Amino acid sequence: MRIEVLDDAKDDLIDGFRFYEDQLPGLGAYFLDSIFADIDSLLLYAGAHRIVFGSHRANANRFPFAIYYRVEGGVVRVRAIIDCRRNPTWIRRRLEKN
Repeated sequence: MRIEVLDDAKDDLIDGFRFYEDQLPGLGAYFLDSIFADIDSLLLYAGAHRIVFGSHRANANRFPFAIYYRVEGGVVRVRAIIDCRRNPTWIRRRLEKN
């Protein structure tokens, strides 16, 4: 199995990095390290998470973010990495556009 992070999810990572880096220098790098560790764990646990808005949702361990992904064949496609504090309606619309 392999993991593919789609462009929209990469944009989410950049936005999250900038937000946390503005809060405290170095926190953005910690955010990325933590999220990438959560994404890497999908190699073991892909498909075990509940489906929300048409995608599996894995909650990040250290930040209030969720990783939305689909398992297609032998590929885990990470579609979005979204702050869980967002309005659920906004999250649903965001995931429906992909």
